[in-house]
Amino acid sequence: MILLLTFVTALSAQENKENRYTFLLTGASFASPNNGWFEVGCELTGATPLNRAIGGEAIADAANRMEKGTLYSKEELENIDALVIMQVHDRDVFDESQLKNKYTDYKTPFDRNNYAAAFDYVIKRYLTECYNLKFDETSKYYNSRMGKPAVVVLCTDWHDGRVTYNTAVRNLGEKWGFPVVEFDKYIGFSRNRLHPVTGEQVSRLFTADKQVISGETFGWHPENGQEQYLQRRMGAIFADTMRKIFPVK
Repeated sequence: MILLLTFVTALSAQENKENRYTFLLTGASFASPNNGWFEVGCELTGATPLNRAIGGEAIADAANRMEKGTLYSKEELENIDALVIMQVHDRDVFDESQLKNKYTDYKTPFDRNNYAAAFDYVIKRYLTECYNLKFDETSKYYNSRMGKPAVVVLCTDWHDGRVTYNTAVRNLGEKWGFPVVEFDKYIGFSRNRLHPVTGEQVSRLFTADKQVISGETFGWHPENGQEQYLQRRMGAIFADTMRKIFPVK
């Protein structure tokens, strides 16, 4: 009986150690659960993955889900350690010309006419909701000075072909002081050099479909599955970034 209790206690402690954090991901086809990189990265960092990415969605959809209260629950907000955004359509997400001071100033629901405004809404709403937990008597952050520390993590596209978005999301990260998961920098190839054998963009090796950007043909959707090389590499890049943010408990 004592041996069994010791084993159960040790197992419970190991499980707690392996799930030190909870990360929530919003995104579209490159981030949805069938890919695998997010789940691999969470496993490497000992985090519980909450993957809310849906293929075909855009940042406007994430904003609308926040407005409806369906992106995460109140309980999940309490426990999320980081909101990870991988909405990587090749649009300017940094344009400040039509941004509002507060997220409540935006008219909802959002359409897809202004990606920068939708990003701004998601960021400001998340930061506001985390801060306002200090006023919630049911929250563990009640009466705290800062409310819940809000961690938002941005992501580049999985390769460097989407110059407009990758440039803009880095500017957005610098503006807010948010870390950026630089998949495009560490993925292992660049749009600036074609493959010496195929004569094509290296990204084509990892996809069954293709996309034309500024007259060049790139790979579009990486092969799915946690066992795929590219998904595991992306998982490692994601985990490396998250380890820099969150200390070992």
